[in-house]
Amino acid sequence: MSSPDSAASYARDLAQVERANATGRTPAVFVHGLWLLPTSWDRWAAVFEEAGFAPVTPGWPDDPETVEEAQAHPEVFAGKSVGQVADHFCDLIGKLERKPVVVGHSFGGLITQIVAGRELSRASVAIDPAPFRGVLPLPLSSLRAARPVLGNPANFHRAVPLTFEQFRYSFANAVSEEEARELYDTFAVPAPGEPLFQAAAANLNPWTEVKVDTTAEGRGPLLIISGEKDHTVPWAIANASYKKQLHNEHAVTEIVEMPGRGHALTIDHGWRDVADTALTFIRRFAR
Repeated sequence: MSSPDSAASYARDLAQVERANATGRTPAVFVHGLWLLPTSWDRWAAVFEEAGFAPVTPGWPDDPETVEEAQAHPEVFAGKSVGQVADHFCDLIGKLERKPVVVGHSFGGLITQIVAGRELSRASVAIDPAPFRGVLPLPLSSLRAARPVLGNPANFHRAVPLTFEQFRYSFANAVSEEEARELYDTFAVPAPGEPLFQAAAANLNPWTEVKVDTTAEGRGPLLIISGEKDHTVPWAIANASYKKQLHNEHAVTEIVEMPGRGHALTIDHGWRDVADTALTFIRRFAR
């Protein structure tokens, strides 16, 4: 049975879907990753709305509305699997009257590719996307970034916050100490441990939920954006995902590297350059 908080979260998401449907515009669905909330997309949503899209920024199941609520009730994040989150977004997208464009960051970038593989998006942008089954590189920086979760098997069932020092390494290594502190205070929330364990075991588990249909005929155009200095999803992982997606013979697949950018590239001072890169790609295929 759903909790009152879960019901309220889903009602907020449905209200956004209804507003998007009422506009008659092409929806732009934004998918956040671990340690962030849907509000991390607020500035992006404004840019896409000005460009003529109808922005939709759903949460993961049970997401609180604010960082303050998230920090007061971290337990609501626990127990969310990749499959559960992907199904949640696919359910919401199925309620849209027009096929959307989808933009996701980190594990949201993985979810974006799952959605595309289910042929539910018109065009997709995956930003520093978490790896899926078949993506083999495992750089040391990624292992270090994941250590706060993977270092304790009990975290599989827990919600795990990052300390500032951990956030600084995994998200905000490419910005100043002052900006890193501001980003941490403004955006960082606890995150479920389960998706990281799922991703770590994906290549050992034939039945994993962390898989993408890269050859689906209706996948649509896909852009992968990589931050040059990203510790969490460095170029080796992003490029390996790109090479897997290149197996799709039915749609454009592209990759671009953003110079000097870390994993916080969707929320730090240079977010607009990344948003414009995504928007330029999407405009080529979705009016």
